Amino acid sequence: MKMIPNYLKHSKSRAEIKVFDKLRNTSNKDGWFAFHSLNLSQHAKKRFGEADFVICGPGGCFILEVKGGRVSCEEGEWKTIDAHDNESILKEAPYEQAEGALHALRKKINNDFNINFEHCFPVYGYGVITPDCTVKPIGSVEWDKQIWAGAEEFRNFDKWFNQFIKYWKKIALDRAGIKDTSISAESVKEFVKILRPDFESATPLFDIVDGAEEVIASMTDEQLHFVDIIEQNKRVLCGGGAGTGKTFLAVELARRWSTIDRNIAFCCHSPWLKRFIEGFSIPNVSVATIDGLGVAAKRKGVECFDSIIIDEGQDVINFDSLGEIGALLNGGIENGKWCIFNDVNNQTGVLGKYDPEAFAYLREIAPVDVPLRRNCRNTSQILKKIQSSLNVDMGNTSRGSGPEVLEFDASPDEPASAVLRREIRNLLRDGQFTAPQIVVLSPKRFSESAAFELRSDSKARVIELDSYSLNRSGSSIGFACISDFKGLESEIVFLIDLPRYEDALENKSMYYIGMSRARVLLYVIAH
Repeated sequence: MKMIPNYLKHSKSRAEIKVFDKLRNTSNKDGWFAFHSLNLSQHAKKRFGEADFVICGPGGCFILEVKGGRVSCEEGEWKTIDAHDNESILKEAPYEQAEGALHALRKKINNDFNINFEHCFPVYGYGVITPDCTVKPIGSVEWDKQIWAGAEEFRNFDKWFNQFIKYWKKIALDRAGIKDTSISAESVKEFVKILRPDFESATPLFDIVDGAEEVIASMTDEQLHFVDIIEQNKRVLCGGGAGTGKTFLAVELARRWSTIDRNIAFCCHSPWLKRFIEGFSIPNVSVATIDGLGVAAKRKGVECFDSIIIDEGQDVINFDSLGEIGALLNGGIENGKWCIFNDVNNQTGVLGKYDPEAFAYLREIAPVDVPLRRNCRNTSQILKKIQSSLNVDMGNTSRGSGPEVLEFDASPDEPASAVLRREIRNLLRDGQFTAPQIVVLSPKRFSESAAFELRSDSKARVIELDSYSLNRSGSSIGFACISDFKGLESEIVFLIDLPRYEDALENKSMYYIGMSRARVLLYVIAH
């Protein structure tokens, strides 16, 4: 059965984990979809409701309510008891919860989408699963045994699920006016599109760099489709320009593969990016630089990893690095399971080593080639400035409009340090912006940069960042070399210490990487 999402999302319930695995592995696979933790905004009894699982397919549409631990009912009062004998009183019976969620789903589909739910799904119903205990409907006229899967039924889930569908089909046939219970594949697909909207909310990358900014990043439907493709193939080259969400998708892929593989390596060249990725703390995933991959395997206690995900792959696509990676991957490069996210067109030669022949070798292995075309980081103003100034293609933006890119030319009368000081002070004035929202990027070391003049400034102090200070607070602006900041981003970026665009052909990659780090506001101070 197709699970959406394909990993267990925001659940601490062991019972839901068990049900998730059963549904994923059920024999009812063709044309069936299962949604976990679906929010229902039109619940009859609650301000916001939630369905544990919504199942839809050629047999109908069903709500499943899951209760872990022991479940009991005494004199009409339902309660659950966990492994530590802690009791929780339920406000309503589990089957009432499931029935209420079903009514909320029908109402939402009928009202919000102007679609007749019953026309799409003449067979629909609800059920309860208690994988840790068995509840018998002795002396009850409120619910039938066919809608409840206790521990005994859960062991043979396929058999119970088939009987569950037949139970609700019979009710549909007995229902007045219902003669045809057939459900078309088109109806199921249309319903899936409604339940899975054009985007899924996910914690943005910047939220880990700076938790003060409460933003929701959107993975477009196109990107979600790409993740679906990537996770189902053994060898993938995923290429895209800056801002197309490669790191975001790499993390999402790691989450999904972590439900299948026990030992995954997430590899990159940059220690800064490594430190950033470690903040996600994904189970079964070891994060390492290419030089530390062997150490990571030893710490994990394995000779080889089950799969490897590589971000900023253009930094490690050379025969030496691929040899090290292949030696630590089950099946090696040619037969192992891997995905390499890369931007070989614009970000090579800045960090690590890129060898076109090594890239050609990877392509000869015939992995799936997944191109990313949608920019989901930069505003349209930043994107157009990069494209027009550097003559590079960065795809289409979905971030929307923002402030114009601000450009300044340093001069003997007003050197770059003075321009930087003035503009930072303007930003921080009246508390409109905070220092952690801003980063200064340069191709030079801090001691050689124009930003060094601001190291003691009382109102616009700039300090040098390292991989451990990315998640920072306070009143100081962060400084980083462009090469170190690859794969990362900031709301506001000052790009300094570079010649003007027309004089900067040899600095094209530096400009490209530096400019594309800015999500909303970009300053370019040229000399």
